[in-house]
Amino acid sequence: MWWRKEASFMLIRKKFFCSSSSTSPETPSLYSFLQPSIFSLKPKSPQQDPPNSPTQQQQQQTLTQDNITSLETNLHKSLLTNNTDEAWKSFKSLTANSLFPSKPVTNSLIAHLSSLQDNHNLKRAFASVVYVIEKNPKLLDFQTVHTLLGSMRNANTAAPAFALVKCMFKNRYFMPFELWGGFLVDLCRKNSNFVAFLKVFEECCRIALDEKLDFMKPNIYACNAALEGCCYGLQSVSDAEKVIETMSVLGVRPNESSFGFLAYLYALKGLQEKIVELESLMNKFGFSSQMVFYSSLISGYVKLGNLESASRTILLCLGGGNMEQSDFSKETYCEVVKGFLQNGNVKGLANLIIEAQKLEPSGIVVDRSVGFGIISACVNLGLSDKAHSILDEMNARGCSVGLGVYVPILKAYCKEHRTAEATQLVMDISSSGLQLDVGNYDALIEASITSQDFQSAFSLFRDMREARMYDLKGSYLTIMTGLMENHRPELMAAFLDEVVEDPRVEVKTHDWNSIIHAFCKAGRLEDAKRTLRRMIFLQFEPNDQTYLSLINGYVTAEQYFSVLMMWHEIKRKISTDGQKGIKFEHNLVDAFLYALVKGGFFDAVMQVVEKSQEMKVFVDKWKYKQAFMENHKKLKVAKLRKRNFKKMEALIAFKNWAGLNA
Repeated sequence: MWWRKEASFMLIRKKFFCSSSSTSPETPSLYSFLQPSIFSLKPKSPQQDPPNSPTQQQQQQTLTQDNITSLETNLHKSLLTNNTDEAWKSFKSLTANSLFPSKPVTNSLIAHLSSLQDNHNLKRAFASVVYVIEKNPKLLDFQTVHTLLGSMRNANTAAPAFALVKCMFKNRYFMPFELWGGFLVDLCRKNSNFVAFLKVFEECCRIALDEKLDFMKPNIYACNAALEGCCYGLQSVSDAEKVIETMSVLGVRPNESSFGFLAYLYALKGLQEKIVELESLMNKFGFSSQMVFYSSLISGYVKLGNLESASRTILLCLGGGNMEQSDFSKETYCEVVKGFLQNGNVKGLANLIIEAQKLEPSGIVVDRSVGFGIISACVNLGLSDKAHSILDEMNARGCSVGLGVYVPILKAYCKEHRTAEATQLVMDISSSGLQLDVGNYDALIEASITSQDFQSAFSLFRDMREARMYDLKGSYLTIMTGLMENHRPELMAAFLDEVVEDPRVEVKTHDWNSIIHAFCKAGRLEDAKRTLRRMIFLQFEPNDQTYLSLINGYVTAEQYFSVLMMWHEIKRKISTDGQKGIKFEHNLVDAFLYALVKGGFFDAVMQVVEKSQEMKVFVDKWKYKQAFMENHKKLKVAKLRKRNFKKMEALIAFKNWAGLNA
């Protein structure tokens, strides 16, 4: 039952608390790193305060019981109202007279200070706990210290946390390891301060054994942290084996990580006999996976520079037939790659992949193969060129890899916008008899378009067509959209000409419209008309959007006569039932009227007006009044009557319609 466990802790605390036998006013060394000091045991010297200052009077005055009660009440109320500074003042006033508030209030204060998550109040909490441990440890709950250490872990303040635990040991304030050990392990890992933890670990183990306190025994997590410090930090075989002996005495069973740390150290030191003994011992323990052991072994060999042993270990794992045992992590492959490439040994990596392929089963999943692991590691390290060199070396030896091994390099080239290299690699893949899937092609084409490497995009799309892929729609749209956004209508036209007869590519009128629109926008009207003729020749029907783009282009170039010719061409094609022919909608009506008014072709204007009335299309006359006034303000009906009677009638009709005769 939990209450029995808590009761037993209370008995243990009573047994091991040591009452303070000294009332020396000197500041303990533990306070030395608190700069500035926020909780000092030293009274201020007379030089610092005037003889009759309030501070000295307060220290000289003995507190009455009423004063003590008032201070504790004020402290308690301040905590309830979160008035931290006032609570701290009251606590200091009590401790200045060697007095303490009640146990609940003391613990509440420390817990409150610990929870505020700022360094100043964390220092206050630390100083308070150390002071209470030294002066009156019975006032302090285990949970309060646990809370403070947790806050220190969160604030990443390693030095005070280690100092606090040392203070606990010194004053025989023994807490269960599970309440504080994990915080110190986290801090030592976060700050790579395993040496400091190792000292605390050794002292904790000594206390647990000498005092026969099972609750002080470190768990496997802490033992492994100490072992890691010996193997990776100190790189000391004797210290590591001492930790293992201590674990044996404490009855802590090692796990896979324990053996992994030792494997790294023995490989680093070249202790082959000990590695064999360690492997044998692992088998006796019956661990289901030895992946950690072999990965650490490889890491140690690479660190030593013994790349031959590292390669041999990888191949040994593959030779066991258990694929779980050879499923190395990304970190392991990165270490291996760095080890080889630091010596410029590309051939060594190629050879390792070739030898691994001989041992890997034929049906292996690509991303679990050694080749994929090594190539991916190169890419992850930003060495995609080296990855390519490894594959070139393998090809030179007549060896090949699966398609999936190429994918990381292609993705890296896309990310780096090295689309020319990516395209060349795709050509190499195709020539070797392998074929990428549609998704990879789409990604490569999109990267090429983003990098404005249009020729690579065209080459990739051509390769897709030659590979007889059915789904070309996504890549086709990517290319067309990219070319349009980059204002390259001539490339759009050339690309469309190339693919228009491919039944897998759905070319529609709007694709031609996009090209015509882009040409018109760029002022290349002859190219736009040429595209229109090509469009009609290939039996694609122009629609209202086609003519709208052309009209806008002509207006920009002030080629109003071309608009007139276009009107005569399409007025017979206008749909009357909304089914077949050109839809004579508001935008097209507006474009024709504006262009024809500006060009002064009033006969055609009235034809458009008549057609719009027939089709019941709303027309805003104000815009055309403005266009007339800007361009034909001085045009007189009398002068026009002498030259061309028909034009005069058209002008009068327009003025009447637009309301300009009023």
